Amino acid sequence: MEEKKTGKKSLGVKREFSAGGVVFKKIPASDKATKSGENSKNKFQTLWLIAKSTPSDLYPKSYWRLPKGWLDDAKEGVEPGILASGKRKASEDEIQKAALREVEEEGGVEAKIVKKIGTEKYFLTINGNRILKFVTFYLMEWIKDIPEGAGFETSEVEWLSYEEARKRLKHSSEKKNIR
Repeated sequence: MEEKKTGKKSLGVKREFSAGGVVFKKIPASDKATKSGENSKNKFQTLWLIAKSTPSDLYPKSYWRLPKGWLDDAKEGVEPGILASGKRKASEDEIQKAALREVEEEGGVEAKIVKKIGTEKYFLTINGNRILKFVTFYLMEWIKDIPEGAGFETSEVEWLSYEEARKRLKHSSEKKNIR
């Protein structure tokens, strides 16, 4: 895609492709919840993983999000790679591997894919560049925490109930993926 440039501002639209996970785990329902009548039908409670971003030059404010990221990158994470930029179409297997990797990096957990949820599309502007972003999300089940925890892009992670996770997430497009 060719872009017209005027100084630092780009008049064209770049495409970026990312993948991520909506990760859940089931834990025994608390005795308190069972005694109060909550979850009396269920012996387990479902919790959802969300991650708080680490402030950076591009995103100076922290916010709660689902773990996701480029399908691949070039120049040590500074630019999208050939798959993330759309220069080559990614296979379903490559998209799934990227989603699992991002859940490990940003969520600090190992998970398995249960099913594909779908692909969100939205526009954003970074440094004057207009970007059409495609993010494919997968429903994933937690397997285990990884010893090294979440990477540098994440300042903290939390496991929350459906209601709490949806309240805390910043973007409505991500909220609707927690089901």
